[in-house]
Amino acid sequence: MTAREGIARAHRVVVKIGSSSLTGADGRLDEAALTSLVDVLAAMRSQGRDVVLVTSGSIAAGIGPLGLPARPRELPLAQATASVGQGMLIASYSRAFGAHGLHVGQVLLTAEDMVRRTHYGNAQRALEKLLDLGVVPIVNENDTVATDEIRFGDNDRLAALVATVIRADALVLLTDVDGLYTAAPDTPGARRIDVVAGPEDLAGIDITKRGSALGTGGMVTKLEAATIATSSGVTTVLTSAPTVSAAVAGDNVGTLFLATGRHNATRLTWLAHAARTEGQLVLDAGAAKAVEGQRASLLAAGVRAVRGDFDAGDPVELVGPDGAVVARGLSAFAAHEIPPMLGLSTDTLRTDLGDRFAKPLVHIDDLIVTH
Repeated sequence: MTAREGIARAHRVVVKIGSSSLTGADGRLDEAALTSLVDVLAAMRSQGRDVVLVTSGSIAAGIGPLGLPARPRELPLAQATASVGQGMLIASYSRAFGAHGLHVGQVLLTAEDMVRRTHYGNAQRALEKLLDLGVVPIVNENDTVATDEIRFGDNDRLAALVATVIRADALVLLTDVDGLYTAAPDTPGARRIDVVAGPEDLAGIDITKRGSALGTGGMVTKLEAATIATSSGVTTVLTSAPTVSAAVAGDNVGTLFLATGRHNATRLTWLAHAARTEGQLVLDAGAAKAVEGQRASLLAAGVRAVRGDFDAGDPVELVGPDGAVVARGLSAFAAHEIPPMLGLSTDTLRTDLGDRFAKPLVHIDDLIVTH
C-alpha cells in the first residue's frame, strides 16, 4: 500500500483549514466555501472515518459585522472580534453538518492547554469522547482569551498537536496554495513537490513568503506543523481547500509528507512538541551522551547546574556542556531542591539527604530526546 493509499484508508483524520480559505475579499465568512468543506467531511463520516476539524476564521468572521477594515492588530480588539466571529463560525458549521444529520462539538484551546500536563490530558479525553459519540469536534484557538504569551500564533501547529493527541492516522493542512513549491508559486520555473520523505528534501527551498493577510501563518508554520505530525507517526498532506476531496481520497494532489517517526506515548508527544519548559538542567559530557543514547535515567551525579524556577513534575530542558538542548523531561524535584544534590551518587543522596532524594532527577520514562 502506498502512502497516498494510506491517506485514503486512514480511519482517523484531522483536517485544518485557514482563514484565507474560509473568508471572502470583504473579510466576511464565505458560507459556500464552508459548506463545500463540510460536504467532504460529512462524506468521510458516512464512510465510518473519524474526523476532527481544526478551523481558523473566528477573527476573520467578526471583521465584516464589526465594520473593521482589516484584521485587528491590537490584542483587546482582536479578542472582541473573535468573540463576535466565533459564534457565527460555529453556528455556520452546525447548520452545514446538521444538513447531513451530524452534530458538532466546539473545542476551544489555548497553548496553555497543551503546555500544562493535566490540561493536555483533559483535551485528549474530551476529543476522544466526542468521537466516541459520533460528534465532529470543531477545534479552534480560543482567541477571545488568549494573550500574546499563550498563543499558538496559528492553527497549523495546533492541528499537528491535536493530531498527535488523538493518535490520528493522517493530517490534512488546507491553505490557499495547492502544495509546497520549490519557490514561491508565482516564481517562473517553480514546481510543486509531490512527496517529502524527510528534511533533506527541503534543502534549498524558499518558504519565507508570508501567507494571506487574513491568516497568521505562512508556509513556515505549515512545515513546522508537518514536522511535528510526521515525527509523531502522522502522515500529512498539504494542499488547497478546493482539492480536499481528492486529497482524502488519496489522489496525487498537494504535497505528501511521509511519517518519519512513530506514535509516541502521550506524555512523550506532549514533552517533545507542546510543553513549555520552565528551566534547565545542565549535564556533564557523560550524562549528555547517556541521555542522547536513551540508555538511562538522568541521575544527580551527572548534573552540574540548575537554571530557572520550577516545581516537581514541570517540564525542563536537559542541556549538554556546550549549551545545546539534548532532551526534555519531567523533573522529579523542584528547582530549589536540586542544588544540594548536584554531582552526588544515589547512595550518597540517601545517606546525606534521605530516601526521598535517592532517585533520578528525570526518569527515563519521563524523558525524550529532542534531536
